[in-house]
Amino acid sequence: MSGFFNSSIGRKVAMALSAFFLMFFLLQHFAINILSIFNPDVFNEVSHFMGTNPLVQYALQPVLIFGVVFHFVMGFVLELRNKKANGIKYAKNNGAANSSWMSRNMIYSGIAILAFVVLHFIDFWIPEINTKYIVGDMSGLHNGEFRYFHELVEKFENPLRVVAYVIAFVFLALHLLHGFTSAFQSMGATAGRKKTLQNIGKAYSIIIPLGFIVIALFHHFNH
Repeated sequence: MSGFFNSSIGRKVAMALSAFFLMFFLLQHFAINILSIFNPDVFNEVSHFMGTNPLVQYALQPVLIFGVVFHFVMGFVLELRNKKANGIKYAKNNGAANSSWMSRNMIYSGIAILAFVVLHFIDFWIPEINTKYIVGDMSGLHNGEFRYFHELVEKFENPLRVVAYVIAFVFLALHLLHGFTSAFQSMGATAGRKKTLQNIGKAYSIIIPLGFIVIALFHHFNH
């Protein structure tokens, strides 16, 4: 196993697998959060289920946190090793003339996203952990009603936080525009369908971050 991670191919495959996992989670996270616009009651119910289900809390949540940490650590490792080996930036393809801005600057968009993840944990995950496991309130209620929608809206009252979220999702879109196809390429799955995957990647990379931006702006201006 150590030999796998010590090889260039092994590190790229591991990076791709963690990227697939995080992209699937991002899609699932978006599907839940978009409910807050169309049906707050369903959003509350789904959020309560996810927040109290033992499988989600004690199995999937630790795996998610590991996946986030692993992906960013592996990204930094690839950047440092590639720079040390040949001075070429992470994910750079066939020289600057043939590579996009996104591919040459994945490390910087990654740092911006990591900063956002920290902010997002401070905004939602840490208070949730405190409420459930320190205060000991697993009911999910606030003044007799589910608190999830209330807390979501409250976070987006501050315009500075909304701006931070919008900027972060712009960086996420830039990161995904290269990372989506790159992950499939690292797995050797682009043969004969690279153009199709690029189109799917562009759609995913624009629609999902834009959807999160719409959620933040909607709650900021409507509550």
